[in-house]
Amino acid sequence: MTTESPLIIALDYPSLDAALCMADQLDPARCRVKVGKELFTRSGPAILEALHGRGFEVFLDLKFHDIPNTVAGAVQAAAEQGVWMVNVHASGGRRMMEVAAKRLQDHNFSTHLIAVTVLTSMQAEDLNETGVVAMPEEQVMRLAMLTQQSGLGGVVCSAQEAAQINAQCGSDFLKVTPGIRPGFAAANDQQRIMTPSDAMRAGSSHLVVGRPVTQAKDPMMALAAIETELGAS
Repeated sequence: MTTESPLIIALDYPSLDAALCMADQLDPARCRVKVGKELFTRSGPAILEALHGRGFEVFLDLKFHDIPNTVAGAVQAAAEQGVWMVNVHASGGRRMMEVAAKRLQDHNFSTHLIAVTVLTSMQAEDLNETGVVAMPEEQVMRLAMLTQQSGLGGVVCSAQEAAQINAQCGSDFLKVTPGIRPGFAAANDQQRIMTPSDAMRAGSSHLVVGRPVTQAKDPMMALAAIETELGAS
């Protein structure tokens, strides 16, 4: 099933059963879902098969970062399993990203390949400790432009950087935004956060939402509240 919804619900669970319990409370016509490192490491391709069987488009959020041929092989493996989107770390460099993008193109896969710029949990002092002296927004822009030049379709970025990326890279360049928190939700461990409507106005193309939906008493009611906010924006 395909959907036009910008919402991607993060299934950040430690087991296949827990993730599917949440997925069964969601509507694949109204959202996509994200599978991250812990869930995929514990459940493997079985979680992708189960979610696809329920009609969901899946963003496989494994943030590949390795030598070019290894990353290209991993990206191809993800595409062969039918995922809607997969990502790499832009800090892996131009050659790594170009080889991965070419691998998908050569095999005519429709899977979207995007890159992580700067993790939304990181602030300037965190970057400085890794030897990056730029402010987070400067590093995001540098990596976003490198990602586009390398042939990828978009980036994961904070909503705060979405407007500038939109201006530099265009509206067709995907901007997948975690750190989305509706007014009824707590910030938790992410620092650069924004409401759904503000993020879309800033230029985000897709919004990754986790706990505000998955920890709600009624997940679809929480999702509907976000849809209402987006519709009113």
